[in-house]
Amino acid sequence: MATKNLLEAIHDGLAEEMRADESVMVLGEDVGRAGGVFRVTEGLQEEFGPLRVLDTPLAESLISGAAIGLSVNGMRPVAEIQFADFIPPAFDQIVSEAARFYYRSNGAWSCPLTIRVPYGAVPGGALYHSQSVEAYFCNTPGLKVVAPSFPADAKAMLKSAIRDPNPVLFFEHKKSYRLVKEEVPEEVPEVPLDEARVHREGTDLTVVSYGMVLHTVLEVAEKLREEQGIETEVVEPRTLYPLDRASILEAARKTGKFLVVSEANVTGSVSAEIAALVAREAFEWLDAPVTRLGAPDVPVAGFAKPMMDALVPDAAKIEDAMLELARY
Repeated sequence: MATKNLLEAIHDGLAEEMRADESVMVLGEDVGRAGGVFRVTEGLQEEFGPLRVLDTPLAESLISGAAIGLSVNGMRPVAEIQFADFIPPAFDQIVSEAARFYYRSNGAWSCPLTIRVPYGAVPGGALYHSQSVEAYFCNTPGLKVVAPSFPADAKAMLKSAIRDPNPVLFFEHKKSYRLVKEEVPEEVPEVPLDEARVHREGTDLTVVSYGMVLHTVLEVAEKLREEQGIETEVVEPRTLYPLDRASILEAARKTGKFLVVSEANVTGSVSAEIAALVAREAFEWLDAPVTRLGAPDVPVAGFAKPMMDALVPDAAKIEDAMLELARY
């Protein structure tokens, strides 16, 4: 058992799967000699060679297309899209090809492909390095969309993603890479790719969240317990598609008050889908309107810090939303 940050846990998960299975390989921009722009793949090319840790041209459509080809020819590629903001050129390959292999072949073909996607707002990231694009892919049957927020979960779920017979998008909040740390066992237990995690038990309200803002939600929940005796149930979906509907609905019915917090734009978001689920399936247990907190409908965080602060829900905004709901 060692203390690891999110980046280190993901690195370890990749290395262990590559040692265990020679069909697992990594490809992407600067993943080899440079070790990736965030250093997630540092040292892997030295250990496994340039054919299993492959530097590619700066072309996301090529990365995704090549990874699909590798996956249907006996390999288990892990493709890295350097920033989530750069994924649009790969969209057609992922949505029109990878997601449909199993369905269009009536189960005869599989596409064991993992695509790692660093996402989320960071200071100075601005228009092309701060987006949350997960909702685009949560409308695509045939894909799994995973977004763990803690190191041990990230390591375990990356292993599950690599072993999955069909495509998985693995979202990693880049601001949490070095900030979020916890003890991570060398042998992590397997985590299914459709199972939420309850971080706190509560009776007064339920908050569902993921990504970097989840950690802020947990801090605010502890503050409200200590200062006002408000007990908050906090649930992390971990997998955004398909959702663990049963766990989310159980938490909503338990408290009768339900809030979803993310840093993505509210309209058309994952939080919108979660809110719709609860409003439809848990209506008779609700004591207040289902509430959402997220980014306003502007394209993305601006370069200036005040603009980013206005976009991403901070502790004050989250506390206000939780208090308003608790007092409803």
